[in-house]
Amino acid sequence: MQTMPAHAAHHDDREIETLEEFDATVSARGTLAGYRVQAVDLTDRTRELLTTDTAGAVFLGCAMREDADAKIRADGALVFPPVPGLPFDPYRGLVYSPDELFASLADGYEATPDALAYAWFQRTKADRDVYASMLRSVHDDSVSDALDELLAGARVVGVMGGHAMARGTEEYAGAARLGRELARAGFTIATGGGPGAMEAANLGGYAAPFDDEMLTESLELLGKAPHFTPSISQWASAALEIRARWPQGGRSVGIPTWFYGHEPPNAFASHIAKYFANATREDGLLARSNAGVVFLPGAAGTLQEIFDNATPNYYESRGEPTPMVLVNRAHWTEKLPAWPLLRSLAAGRSMEARIALVDRIEEVPEALKRLGG
Repeated sequence: MQTMPAHAAHHDDREIETLEEFDATVSARGTLAGYRVQAVDLTDRTRELLTTDTAGAVFLGCAMREDADAKIRADGALVFPPVPGLPFDPYRGLVYSPDELFASLADGYEATPDALAYAWFQRTKADRDVYASMLRSVHDDSVSDALDELLAGARVVGVMGGHAMARGTEEYAGAARLGRELARAGFTIATGGGPGAMEAANLGGYAAPFDDEMLTESLELLGKAPHFTPSISQWASAALEIRARWPQGGRSVGIPTWFYGHEPPNAFASHIAKYFANATREDGLLARSNAGVVFLPGAAGTLQEIFDNATPNYYESRGEPTPMVLVNRAHWTEKLPAWPLLRSLAAGRSMEARIALVDRIEEVPEALKRLGG
């Protein structure tokens, strides 16, 4: 069964991201000097802040009482106060969960934190306000930091594919089975976090601990709301219903973006690293897929990802080339002939032994094993 390392064990020892970590550090170390405290509500920790050394510490978006704030500033700590009126926390210490992004879905998708963050982005992205762009950058950097901590030591396989793949189709079921098989083989699945092929692969990761019946029933239930249009609420509710019926599913990662805000994140990724900047998200998704990337049939976005991934493999700029498996011969040789180009590009280089074209999804795990050496 796939495992994803526990977050706290791997992050920088000087980072405090939860109240539990704050309490443990104060009682064990007796000092906060030089620590980084990230988005922790400290309004009920005034006594600890008043009696603990905080010299050289940095407090990022931590709510606290005025006397505590004045004292730690006098100690020489740097304080970045919480930003009022934002639908997201730019200093967040952890990646998102589906429940967090879809909170208030019962009141309609427009009421969810996911939709509110997108609406804020739409309002601010064109006005060239340095303050708004700084908040987006700080947020995305915090998310990247949290994602690195989450994935430390994991063998990550990226599964790329289009958002157009509808629930209820044989292709969707195949992508879900692929995700399940990769998860059971010990890999952590990472997708673009959206609908379609991405959702199917994350569903497979979620289904990994359960029997065949769970996946069969889930596919049937999802087929009743095949697409995220016309109603994102119905589409997302169907997924959340499955999570409620089969709790404690397997873990996987979705890495979506508000740049494509018409496209909601899928609820089957247990961890969602959502970005404002699509370029940061694209590069981050591929860079973290250290055990290879699978490319299911897709259009422009998937095509772009093939060559975004091929370039560092060609130049070996991230070290040894990682496996690339393209799925569906007709799609990648006739409809969008990326495979002949990729093969020509790889010829005579070390990445040549790390690329494969397979016709069926069932052949992917074996191909990854072969290419992984």
